[in-house]
Amino acid sequence: MMDLEKILKLVQTGDLDVEEAKRQIIKEGGGEGPGNLDLGFAQLDIDREKRTGFPEVIFGEGKTAEQIEAIFRRLMEHTDRVLATRVDAVKAAHVVAAVEGVTYHETARSLTWFKRPMLKVHDGYIAVVCAGTSDLPVAEEAALTAECLGSHVERVFDVGVAGIHRLFRRLELIRGANAIVCVAGMEGALASVLGGLVSKPIVAVPTSIGYGAHLAGVAPLLSMLNSCSPGISVVNIDNGFGAGYYAGLINKNMSKRA
Repeated sequence: MMDLEKILKLVQTGDLDVEEAKRQIIKEGGGEGPGNLDLGFAQLDIDREKRTGFPEVIFGEGKTAEQIEAIFRRLMEHTDRVLATRVDAVKAAHVVAAVEGVTYHETARSLTWFKRPMLKVHDGYIAVVCAGTSDLPVAEEAALTAECLGSHVERVFDVGVAGIHRLFRRLELIRGANAIVCVAGMEGALASVLGGLVSKPIVAVPTSIGYGAHLAGVAPLLSMLNSCSPGISVVNIDNGFGAGYYAGLINKNMSKRA
């Protein structure tokens, strides 16, 4: 690893081009530079949107309100939208009061900021289907994430297998989606039911809603992983963000092909 003085001498003699010098300096400093912002408690990946199509997302759980605020402010300098997930009401109130234009989505437990109004930039839509009202926080996290990626979302809530007739009434809408997010707790049977009724990819999300042997989401997780219905991918327990992001990528790429 070269020291800074040696790097500067090599640039002056023409033995090292400027771009390579920048890379070496960043490596020496290990901190702030092109693509990276060093806040001490966080290293912000400001080039993530260039690589993946969406900016870095803030995971609010475990962070202080002040840390979330600081990350929000710096990301706002480099992108047109910021999303923070798993933010409780107390932390959210601090950030909303401190940063202009931030909105708190209480059910989704998420914060958003947009330089311009949210636009549905991709064709088609995503159906977010959830089994029960108790699953709404995870379902809304998925829906909001997909919307932040530029997809239109149709919400189909409280259509679990205990009242299966409610699902059939909304089946045409669900079948019209480019991708489906299925959120369910208890035994997680809704994903298997949907898998036998639709021709579109399903992202299944087990939730930590259920009794005793439900094991805080392990039971529906295993049910979804063991489903005999084809076309189902499964994310981790309560991972609405991951499901919404995955479905958003599917819809984005479907729109490109169209």
